Amino acid sequence: MHAPHATGHTGNQDDTNEFDLDGDTLREECGIFGILGQTDAAALTALGLHALQHRGQEAAGIVTFDGEQFRSERHMGLVGDHYTDAATLEKLPGKAAIGHVRYSTTGETALRNVQPLFAELSAGGIAVAHNGNFTNALKLRKEIIKDGAICQSTSDSEVVLHLIARSQKERSSDRFIDAIGQMEGGYALIALTRTKLIGARDPNGIRPLVLGDLNGSPILASETCALDIIGAKFVRDIKNGEVIICERQANGEVTIESSMPFGEKPERMCLFEYVYFARPDSIVSGRSVYNVRKNMGINLAREAKVDADVVVPIPDGGTPAAIGYAQESGIPFELGIIRNHYVGRTFIEPSQQIRAFGVKLKHSANRGQLDGKRVILVDDSVVRGTTSVKIVQMVRDAGAKEVHLCVSSPKITHSDYYGIDTPDPSKLLANQYVDHDEMCKFIGCDSLHFLSVDGLYNAVGGVERDPKNPQFTDHYFTGEYPTRLVDLEAEKGNIKQRSMLREAG
Repeated sequence: MHAPHATGHTGNQDDTNEFDLDGDTLREECGIFGILGQTDAAALTALGLHALQHRGQEAAGIVTFDGEQFRSERHMGLVGDHYTDAATLEKLPGKAAIGHVRYSTTGETALRNVQPLFAELSAGGIAVAHNGNFTNALKLRKEIIKDGAICQSTSDSEVVLHLIARSQKERSSDRFIDAIGQMEGGYALIALTRTKLIGARDPNGIRPLVLGDLNGSPILASETCALDIIGAKFVRDIKNGEVIICERQANGEVTIESSMPFGEKPERMCLFEYVYFARPDSIVSGRSVYNVRKNMGINLAREAKVDADVVVPIPDGGTPAAIGYAQESGIPFELGIIRNHYVGRTFIEPSQQIRAFGVKLKHSANRGQLDGKRVILVDDSVVRGTTSVKIVQMVRDAGAKEVHLCVSSPKITHSDYYGIDTPDPSKLLANQYVDHDEMCKFIGCDSLHFLSVDGLYNAVGGVERDPKNPQFTDHYFTGEYPTRLVDLEAEKGNIKQRSMLREAG
């Protein structure tokens, strides 16, 4: 399972009885899964979503087609809370299904925003689910509302349905292509019609999507781990900019058609799929995520040579990199921090004293491996840094003589607009403390080290970064965005205009 970042208080919730255990983390995006031609389509989809649960724990939904009508079950909470009993799955008959696990990066947390979204169109019913963000969704939403559309959700996914409905193309697949041709940003998207399972990746390939096969039935999923759980075969990655149409013919045969309607360009996969989001056992764009994370640790050990007694991962995210660091440095690897896997995202207690335990609800120091030792802590990323402060202090309290924090990704300096819920740049530690020594002092460690951008590129692709044509999507580290940020620029323009009006008034 994907390893969540170290968790704890965000530092701004002392006036409430609830605090977010994942407050100092980059939020997961979403996970999608679709299958065509299997009797137990809903059950298989539920299993696939369970494997993708790391990509979103806020809500889950499944839509099926039973040959006569579409069926939908959408719920807040985890897949296992709703889709493990026969009663729920019996409400989802049919040989075709798509599903979605969600963490909201756009739109409020509400059932109306839970995907897949479904609509009855003139050409027939269609359900849509996507992972990522459309950077011009707000602009398009305003346009379609101005033209008379009625939006039932605040999710940018609904815009796709409206664009499909407005298309003048005859075939549903052509309408789908017409619609996504108007969208910008980073996305992997699947749709289900009466006869088709359709998938698409954005032209840059920022978000992942794979094609699998189960006894002749095509599957589309965010990661290969969703194929593994149901015993399906990995066929290939969906290409960046590709639209793939799986269709059930009248004779029951399933055909697969591929097109590149927006031309071909080099793929720029999101680096955070390797750093943080994808499950370690997944293969993303032909690369083992686990091996990439070990390589990050190896490169980090080469760049940050620290004299210490033990290498300790901050679980679970830092574990593969810590193994790589230990192997390269020759310093012993030990589980000096133990993670409690039975604590949810929030913990509610009436007592401030209980809440003050903070990060200890999820992480406990293994004193026997820390006492009297010089410790290298390895984490996958640092966002606000508030959790790092607590974990470093916890390790010191367990008797560590020295604590050195080594981070297997570069400094996060910019926000994301392609499906990762990053804080405002002003709240990112690397922006708050430009001076490295001040950042180290804030966290309370003896030394602080980040993997370089080139070190990360080498770990993922075995290359150095080409500053003129970056091979990956890396804006959170570099500020170089792969697409236009239409809605953001419009909002900045509105803010500037309002400010000028205030000054003029």
